[in-house]
Amino acid sequence: MTWALARLEAAPVNPMTTDAPKSTDPLIDETVAHLQALVRLDTSNPPGREMAVARYLDTVLREAGVETWLDEPAPERAAFIARIRGDGSQRPLLLMAHMDVVGVEAAKWSVPPFGAEIRDGYLYGRGAIDDKGMLACNLMAMLLVRRAIVATGTLPTRDVILLATSDEETGGIFGIDWVLEHRRDLVEAEYALNEGGRVRVVDGRALYAAVQCAEKVPHNVIVTARGPGGHAAVPHGGNAITRLTTAIARITAHEEPLALGAVTRQFFDALSHVWPDATLRRAMADVASGDPARVATGERTLSGTPSMNAVLRNGISPTLISGGTRSNVIPTEAEATLNIRTLPGDSIEDVIERMRAVVGDPNVSFRVRASGDDAPESPIDSPMYRAIVESVAALDGRIRTVPYLSTGATDSATLRKAGIPCYGILPFPLTQEDEDRMHGHDERVSLDALGFGVRLVHGIVQRMTRV
Repeated sequence: MTWALARLEAAPVNPMTTDAPKSTDPLIDETVAHLQALVRLDTSNPPGREMAVARYLDTVLREAGVETWLDEPAPERAAFIARIRGDGSQRPLLLMAHMDVVGVEAAKWSVPPFGAEIRDGYLYGRGAIDDKGMLACNLMAMLLVRRAIVATGTLPTRDVILLATSDEETGGIFGIDWVLEHRRDLVEAEYALNEGGRVRVVDGRALYAAVQCAEKVPHNVIVTARGPGGHAAVPHGGNAITRLTTAIARITAHEEPLALGAVTRQFFDALSHVWPDATLRRAMADVASGDPARVATGERTLSGTPSMNAVLRNGISPTLISGGTRSNVIPTEAEATLNIRTLPGDSIEDVIERMRAVVGDPNVSFRVRASGDDAPESPIDSPMYRAIVESVAALDGRIRTVPYLSTGATDSATLRKAGIPCYGILPFPLTQEDEDRMHGHDERVSLDALGFGVRLVHGIVQRMTRV
């Protein structure tokens, strides 16, 4: 796929080395070099070890004359902040990305997961999309702003801040939580840009850009079943494992009620004008209509697509199960973990009450082990949202920009809760198949998409800073 992209000035790829074949676009070459360097630093979390990435960022930006701060919240965990000073006429803009990545099953990859190899126009590696690709784009945006200041002597209208966090993949204790507690003054901003949204390719072209303005709240809930123990040679109906599996089957068959917030209505209304499949297009219009009969009709259709169903209601997924100590002993207890994603404002206690009613077994109990942040929505009538819309349109006028409630959790919720409106956009045009690789095998980003992404991030920064 190709896009008509504006050319931007980029520095030679030096001292960063890359084994990627040179393109005709120096901006892509430089971005690729940075992304390869970042991917090759294994920051699988746990344990993280993000300090290596932070030191790389620190070296690159300090050499460019950018002010930096580097903290160590825990051994080899890092919090990195860089700041380009503006003229102070507007409040700062914050660019965010996290340095840690999820783990890999290396034997199931077709390439070394931390090799950052280029094959058939794609850069492969853990973090290529989530979230070192975004980090590389933010880094390049900072460098381009700095070069513009040096070349023209014109200051941006606001400070531009880069924040690279640790520990996003496991909760943020050593990441965004630490930064807000210890370095809040350095990241205070009017608006923030982070991961969380999508630029989705459908039927071969970039169809829409989904800007995350809100997100579901993650919870881990422990389901425990209890029953009498004994020798496995004497089966009985009160077996804790049997009780647990029956409970999980009933929970899995249960569907949470439909709940349409303002962001989700606008999301489906906008997509109903551009979606290529006529059946889904009608269903989206029905769901957004506000008419109860039409909403019910549209819901039945959209619920058949998991990614769409997930934004219509709370989601419940069993993820872990354990019980027993020996093959010939019936255990007295077995438990499972449910990963539950509630819509903003919904109560996890209400979800548990519905599950308890569905299970209908007094020997099965529920407890919340951990919950994420429930945060307000970021407004779509803001200058920041308009800058995103305009930047997308400047790269490809056919792409429809829509507000989006994300089903995944990001650091953005913590920022929104702290009073900083945050907007999420993974800036790379991706197919659903490539998006599904993010926490799976053979994660990759195309070099064309990477070029689109760096121009999109820089375009947003330009429109927000006038540099």
